[in-house]
Formats: sequence, C-alpha cells, structure tokens
Amino acid sequence: MTDAAQFASGKDHTTENFPVGSFLIAPRHRPVVMAFYRVARAADDIADHPTAAPADKLAALARIEDGLTGRSTADANAVALRKVLADHGLTDQHALDLLEAFRRDVTKTRYADWAELMDYCRYSAAPVGRFMLDVHGEDRSTWPASDALCAALQIINHLQDCAEDYREIDRVYVPLDALVEASLGVEALAEPKSSPALRGVITRLTQRTQGLLRTSRDLAPQVRDAGIGLEVSVIQTLAESMARRLLLRDPLSEETHHGKVETAGLALKGVGAFAAMRLGLSKGGKLRHREAP
Repeated sequence: MTDAAQFASGKDHTTENFPVGSFLIAPRHRPVVMAFYRVARAADDIADHPTAAPADKLAALARIEDGLTGRSTADANAVALRKVLADHGLTDQHALDLLEAFRRDVTKTRYADWAELMDYCRYSAAPVGRFMLDVHGEDRSTWPASDALCAALQIINHLQDCAEDYREIDRVYVPLDALVEASLGVEALAEPKSSPALRGVITRLTQRTQGLLRTSRDLAPQVRDAGIGLEVSVIQTLAESMARRLLLRDPLSEETHHGKVETAGLALKGVGAFAAMRLGLSKGGKLRHREAP
C-alpha cells in the first residue's frame, strides 16, 4: 500500500474548514494553488489513514517527495506540482516542509508543550501561507504575520477535532504539560463531555491562539495584492469567530465548526473589513472585526 490513491479519504477543496482556491484568488494563480492543494490533501490522507501501517505511510510520502524533487515520476500529483512550480519560478521548499509535518504525523502522536506544538505548526501550517504569499509575489517580511495566522488555524482545528483525533487515530495535539497541570491524562479526550478541568485547558489554549490572531491582523494590511488580501481578511474573520466559539462551546459535545450559511456571512464581513481598511476607514489601517460567536 504505497500508491497515494489507495489512502484517499474522499475529501477535497470543497470540504475544508477554510477557503481553498476561492474566487478571491486570481484565475492565473489557481492552477498552481490547486496543484499544491492536491499534493497536500493526498499527503494528509496518507498520514491520517486509520489502518495503514506506518511503514506504508512513510513509503507513500517518500514517493510524493521523490516526485517533487524529480527522482521519480510515480506520483502524478507530485510531478504535476513540480512542473507548475518550475513554470512559475517557485520553490518546492514549502511543499517539502509540509511533507516533514506529515512524516511527524505518522511517527509522533503526542506534544510535550506549546513550544513543541508551535514547532510542528512551523512545518504543518506555515508553509501553506508562505507558499500563497510567494505565489502572489509578496515580500517575505509578511511571513511572521502569516505564520501566526496559519499556526492559529492549525491549533483551532486541533482543538475542534481533539476528541476525534484521539479516538480515531490516537493522536493528541493538546500539549501534555497543559493536561498534567490540570491533573488530566489524554483519556479525558475520550469522554462524551469535557470536564471543567478540560474546559479550562481548552480555554487557555484558545486564549493563546487568540494571541496569535492578534499578531496575524497585521497581515492583510501588509500584502499588496488585493485578491490575497481579501482571502486573508476572510480567513482571519473565520478564525477569530471559531476561536470565540471554542471559548463558548465544548468540542467534545457541541458543534464548533461553522455551517455554510455562517461561513458565507463571516466571509462577507471579512471582505467588508478589508474594503474598509483599503479605503482608510479602519482605525490605524488595521482590520477591525465585529465580534461574532
């Protein structure tokens, strides 16, 4: 079991928590964005497959890397991405960094503390934002704010899916020191409802994530391309809303994801915030988002 297609989950860009290749992205950029997404989606499916042996997962990820670096043509998606990156004069480093994160997903199931989790986000999340900025020709001075936004998105996703990740693939992204401080073990994630102690852990982690989102508010004003600026503003708005929801709802027993109608409404708010910023209507030139659960 080494062919990426054998690991496919059936997920695609229409089922992700955040926009992928949306209409906000200029048509000329969509082919390279979607090629990158297809490789990331395939690698994610490999790492998260519930029954495949770790050795088979690592072999399949190696096939993708070989396709990206030109050592093999066995993985069609990787070969396609390699070609489109070359056509656009873009580096393959962001895709290679992502593969490092997926290898960690296969071999590492626990994270000791916040610092270790953030190091994981450096490979699992930051490369996506950096890639998008490179595609749009943005300056690398935008990377710190982008890294903060991408890490926040990753941690929000971890918290939303903490029970499912533990039950289905025995993977825990909630830092162990935070659980120990609350006198909890990872088994607390298997309960039908969070205990007050676990709710406290999730709240504190969410508040740290909100700190990342405060940093990432600098990103949309920094970018030059209006399309990527709109995309960033929409994602920032969605992420801030999801973080607030995690403070109000228990991810073990309540829905913390947005529905399609909620997502559409928040996206419009993000577009409005970006438009106001570009027109100079927002205080200090930064995005201002209305509070919404």
